[in-house]
Amino acid sequence: MGVSQHGRTHRLDLADPTLREWECTVLSADPEQGIVLDRSAFYPGGGGQPPDHGVLLWQGVQTRIVGTRKGDDLYLIPAEGDPLPPPGTAVTGAVEDQRRSLLMRTHSGLHVLCGVVFRDFGALVTGGNMEPGEARMDFNLPEVPTDFKARLEELVNTEVAADRAVAVKVLPRDEALALPDIIRTQSNLIPADEQEIRIVDIVGLDVQADGGTHVGSTAQIGKVQVVKVESKGRANRRVRVRLVS
Repeated sequence: MGVSQHGRTHRLDLADPTLREWECTVLSADPEQGIVLDRSAFYPGGGGQPPDHGVLLWQGVQTRIVGTRKGDDLYLIPAEGDPLPPPGTAVTGAVEDQRRSLLMRTHSGLHVLCGVVFRDFGALVTGGNMEPGEARMDFNLPEVPTDFKARLEELVNTEVAADRAVAVKVLPRDEALALPDIIRTQSNLIPADEQEIRIVDIVGLDVQADGGTHVGSTAQIGKVQVVKVESKGRANRRVRVRLVS
């Protein structure tokens, strides 16, 4: 396993998150297990980011992909009733662009949010989840200023408008963990056996370990609206956001 390979599948999604169409070969196909490809740009989900949707095109036939399942291999889940391409079939994979692009913008927006809250309020992340265009993130934040919601929205959008580059690199485990404040969650979620760690750097704002897909610069995120700030316990605050452009 790693950032470029999962089981028999070479992952294209993290090497080039702009890739939407590619040629590949079916290694196995089972109505219960799913479909395994030799090369795939479908993001399989993880870290709060949902999996991609899309299609496989083969011999004039279309198979819709509605999710993934992680195991020893990456299994693509076909839509119920759709035909399965037999093993050995050459297929064209295509990721649904609107969903993936919106998830990339949303994920990068959450990193800006995380960076601002850590920098200006000293809080770590305790949980989070996202859907295309909307998300929530929980923080260990016992004290909340009275103007927190409006102030946070202004601070986040200032960083978005700054058009900061979003850089990605892969480092050996020891080198990555030596970076200051690289873990922005309250508990370390990096598997103990992971020897390579992917780092996402919103240059000048936020550097953290992350396995998802992102835009190339913060200006591509669009405006972020802080919809609601909720109390989820004595020291936990949930921030709900959505993209409005």
